[in-house]
Amino acid sequence: MRDSRINFGTEPIGNFTHVLKTRVNAYFEEAKLSRQGGGTMIIKTIIMLMLYFIPFGILFSGAVQSYIGQLGLWLLMAAGMSGIGLGIMHDANHGASFKSQRLNNFFGKVIYLVGVDQLNWKIQHNVLHHTFTNIDGHDDSLEAGNLLRFSPNQKLLKHHKYQQYYAWFLYTLQTISWSIITDYNRLKKYIAMGVIPNNKSGLRLYFELFFGKFIYYSLILFLPMFLTASPWWMTLFFFLIMHLTAGLFLACVFLPAHIMPDNEYPIPSHEGDLKNDWLVHQIVTSCNFATESKLFSWFVGGLNYQIEHHLFPNICHVHYPAISKILKATVKEYKIPYRHYATFLDAIKAHRVMLKKLGE
Repeated sequence: MRDSRINFGTEPIGNFTHVLKTRVNAYFEEAKLSRQGGGTMIIKTIIMLMLYFIPFGILFSGAVQSYIGQLGLWLLMAAGMSGIGLGIMHDANHGASFKSQRLNNFFGKVIYLVGVDQLNWKIQHNVLHHTFTNIDGHDDSLEAGNLLRFSPNQKLLKHHKYQQYYAWFLYTLQTISWSIITDYNRLKKYIAMGVIPNNKSGLRLYFELFFGKFIYYSLILFLPMFLTASPWWMTLFFFLIMHLTAGLFLACVFLPAHIMPDNEYPIPSHEGDLKNDWLVHQIVTSCNFATESKLFSWFVGGLNYQIEHHLFPNICHVHYPAISKILKATVKEYKIPYRHYATFLDAIKAHRVMLKKLGE
C-alpha cells in the first residue's frame, strides 16, 4: 500500500484562493445560474448515445453490405464512444451534470457502454488524479509501467528515448486494455490500498466487475459477430478498429492536459509537504488548449479547459468558458502562470516534445 500522505501548502499566494472562489460564486449568484448542466446535458447525452447506437443498429439492419461502409459505421461508433466518455459520463461521475446525484450516478454508468468499470474510474480519476495531479507515486494517470515515462521523477530506462515514436501506438490500446485487464489490476490495487468507498467484499466487487464486462462484450462484440452478415473475424477486426481509434483520441485529449513541457511535477518533501496550496497546485500542473473552438470544446466535454476543470470539477463544463474569463483575470493579478495552447495540434506537438524530453 502506497503512502498517500500529501500535505498541500496552507499559505496560498496572497488571498488568491479566497478571491477566486468569491468571484466564481458571485458569477453564479448574479446570473442566477445552476452550477450543473441540466437540460443542456440531457440533449448532449441523447446526441452522443445516438452517435453510438444508431450506427450499431444499422449494422444489424443489413442496410450496409460493403466492408468499407461497415467500417465507417464502426468509426462513427468510435466517435460516439469518445463522446460518451468525454461528454456524458465524465461530468456525471463528477456529480456535475445534474442537481440530483441519483441522475448523476445513473448517467455515470454509461461508462459501462465503453467497457470501463465506474467504481475503478472514479477512484483512479476523481480521487487519485484530481487530488494528486502530476505527483509521481500518487497520481495513477502517470503510471504506465516501464513502457512510458510520464514524469521526470520516474526512473529513466534506455528504451524511453524512443517513446516519442512508439507512445502513439500504445495510446491506441488505452480503452481496449481498460476493458480487458486494467480494471482487474486496478481493482486489486485499490482493495489493497483501502480506498474502496463502501463495505462490499472483494469477491462481490470482482463479480460486479466481471458481470459488467460480460454485458459489454456480449452486447457490443458477440451479438454483432453472430447476428450480422459479416464474418465473425471481420466484426472482431472492426471492433478493434473502433477501440484503437477511440483510445488514441481519448489519450490525445487527456495526456496533453498534464504531460507537457511547462507543467510542473512537484516532489513532496520527506514529510509529504508541498509548497503550493491545492488550487495553485492544480493550475501549475495543468494546461488548456483549443479553447477558441466551440465545436471542439463541445465534443470533448470542456476538457480542453483542463485548468478550470481541475479547479472546479463539480461545476459542469458548459460553464467553463465564462469561468475561464474570471480565472484569467485573477491569475494575472497574482502573477500565477496560466498555460494555454492555441490549437489541439499545438498541444499534441508540445506533448511529443515532452515525451522526447522525458526520454533523454
